[in-house]
Amino acid sequence: MKNPLILSLISGFVTGMGNGSVFGAALMCFLGRGKFAQWGGINAAAYDPSQFTGFIDWAMLVFGAAFFIILYIAVKRHSELEAARTAHS
Repeated sequence: MKNPLILSLISGFVTGMGNGSVFGAALMCFLGRGKFAQWGGINAAAYDPSQFTGFIDWAMLVFGAAFFIILYIAVKRHSELEAARTAHS
């Protein structure tokens, strides 16, 4: 694979954001709303980190970005190793 960017971007964000939503669900199960004054979730409030859903949405974006970076590095390194292996064959 010459450019793993698109594969890593889509796969990493989908997987990471899914894990971020599970993190949010676990947080809600263990803590309830906690000290968040509002649930949020309407229009721009959905991305306000001082509200519960905004915090979870940001967690999903952070998890997605982290998984993208990890997957991109892994796929790129694998591609380099595969290219080196086929060059010596």
